[in-house]
Amino acid sequence: MSVLIIEAFYGGSHKQLADLLHEELEDCVLYTLPAKKWHWRARTAALYFSQNVPTSERYRILFASSVLNLTELAALRPDLGKLKKILYFHENQLVYPVKKCQERDFQYGYNQILSCLVADVVVFNSVFNMESFLTSIGKFMKLIPDHRPKDLESLIRPKCQVVYFPIRFPDISRFMPKHKTPHLKKMLSLKGDDASPSVAFPSQKDLGGSESVLKNFTSVSRLCDAFSDLKPAQQERLEPSNMHKCNSSDHSNSYHEEKKHNSALNPCDIVGATDDQQRPLHIVWPHRWLEAVYCGCYPLCPKDLVYPEIFPAEYLYSTPEQLSKRLQNFCKRPDIIRKHLYTGEMAPFTWAALHGKFRSLLTTEPREDL
Repeated sequence: MSVLIIEAFYGGSHKQLADLLHEELEDCVLYTLPAKKWHWRARTAALYFSQNVPTSERYRILFASSVLNLTELAALRPDLGKLKKILYFHENQLVYPVKKCQERDFQYGYNQILSCLVADVVVFNSVFNMESFLTSIGKFMKLIPDHRPKDLESLIRPKCQVVYFPIRFPDISRFMPKHKTPHLKKMLSLKGDDASPSVAFPSQKDLGGSESVLKNFTSVSRLCDAFSDLKPAQQERLEPSNMHKCNSSDHSNSYHEEKKHNSALNPCDIVGATDDQQRPLHIVWPHRWLEAVYCGCYPLCPKDLVYPEIFPAEYLYSTPEQLSKRLQNFCKRPDIIRKHLYTGEMAPFTWAALHGKFRSLLTTEPREDL
């Protein structure tokens, strides 16, 4: 157990990454707390883990998400403080959206800054995430009324790097239109001398059957298209409140809830309707974009935040007027969307492409003081 993985908020993407590393990398041990009461996890998880992670001379590396106060854990457990400490940022609390600036709790961002100072390596899931955090440190620290620390960005930046969130894409080819299947596999093939082996589609046995596949991708277009087979009175309007209900992987049970009220939502209806290019489009908020595009969605994103880093320019809009115009055109010609083949890259975001970087991160030469 040379790699110690600690996840203070074991749910959603945090759980997905922790499980992936635990399953794919050798000699790992995982300790977690349930994904509840995020604010309390950020405040108190370090003390809990200091009492519940057993002492071991085999630990060499500590990998944790930025929810954990790494500074407190290193102080409470000097044996863990000596390890190579890797901090992974799914998001950062310096720019995470709040309704009003006054509502931003200073302590959460401050804890993340301290954790970066203690960490040996700081990893972000995107360039935007990294730069928005680093360039906000100076302004954030000005909230301190006096005796402010200086040059924190210059101390932290040399430790930072970007390693995209790795995704294991399941085989959904039997749910896709025939003309998109070859393109799907082509996008997931890795090329180049330093590339990892091509992505191998898992079997249905590995996936746990078709229901498992559908459950993990309830908010993508192939499922949403099934609603067009319903009578108008049965179709529910996609109000923002309704879209919010399925905007996270934490709500994966939404498929089962919808199925109880909608007999048309099943694989047969979806497959049987794939050839009708004139059916109405459905606008969805998939939350997990890199997965949604894989399942056939056409991404239409603001030219802001992380989106320009991930999607080609043709999928971005600058103003609400541009968004409205593009949606109107697509609604008039839904066949354009259904025939469209995504032009961006997907392979760089796969576990096959990224496993080498994670393996490199989670290895280290033994230290004399361990």
